[in-house]
Amino acid sequence: MTAILLDGKKLSQKIKDSIAEEIKTLTASGKKPPKLATILVGNDPASATYVNMKVKSCHAVGMISEKIELPDTTTTQELLAVIDKLNADPDTHGILLQHPSPPQIDERAAFDRIDLKKDVDGVTTLSFGKLSMGVETYLPCTPYGMVLLLKEYGIDPAGKRAVVVGRSPILGKPMAMLLTEMNATVTLCHSKTKNLPEIVAQADIVVGAVGKPEFIKADWIKPGAVLLDAGYNPGNVGDIEISKAWEKSSHYTPVPGGVGPMTISVLLLQTLYSAKDHFTPPLK
Repeated sequence: MTAILLDGKKLSQKIKDSIAEEIKTLTASGKKPPKLATILVGNDPASATYVNMKVKSCHAVGMISEKIELPDTTTTQELLAVIDKLNADPDTHGILLQHPSPPQIDERAAFDRIDLKKDVDGVTTLSFGKLSMGVETYLPCTPYGMVLLLKEYGIDPAGKRAVVVGRSPILGKPMAMLLTEMNATVTLCHSKTKNLPEIVAQADIVVGAVGKPEFIKADWIKPGAVLLDAGYNPGNVGDIEISKAWEKSSHYTPVPGGVGPMTISVLLLQTLYSAKDHFTPPLK
């Protein structure tokens, strides 16, 4: 059996091309292009790079991008006022607050101030609650990107055993819920999980979402498993020991070029959905 590479870069471009075509159709009919507003508080270099990548991607598909840069002395109330203004702007379809914010910011309060219909990054408590109840909403971008990769390559999680390693509220937890929604039997593991190698060894689908370089070892992997690595760590390595594990797998995401490129494409896709006045379509 030859392992199949899940090419996130290729699928990401396919999604962007489709978005660009839809935006051309929208503007040809006299409508304004979708607009994504990104808010950057402070001067974290990595955050600035991510925001610039998102702005560039918006322009590449014909989407309007508004970049709002606030000083690192910004208060929570000042940030909330900016979000309120964007919520009230009918021409703004998506709002993204770049994480992390400076320590004086109540980031959860800021995220939750974003209007549900503009939460195209899927970060609000309300979006998370709707996801957990199987109600249509916008989904956290990285988990949704992994789901689209599974769909693109014809991998149906139904009836399969999936293990998600990592329980962050924007990655591990929602990925576990999405896989459950797709009828997988899911085990959500974390730093307190005992006998982790034995649990991973039973998995048909393994999701690395723990943020530790090559934490999930190749010798834990069941032959024929699907490997989805959402990690990106120093040295261009993910959370799974892909360099050795890929040969045992049936499908795997490379790092880089697997899950990462999907995140921004999904952000743009959900902004387009917002402009079309509907939530992300059901997974089934």
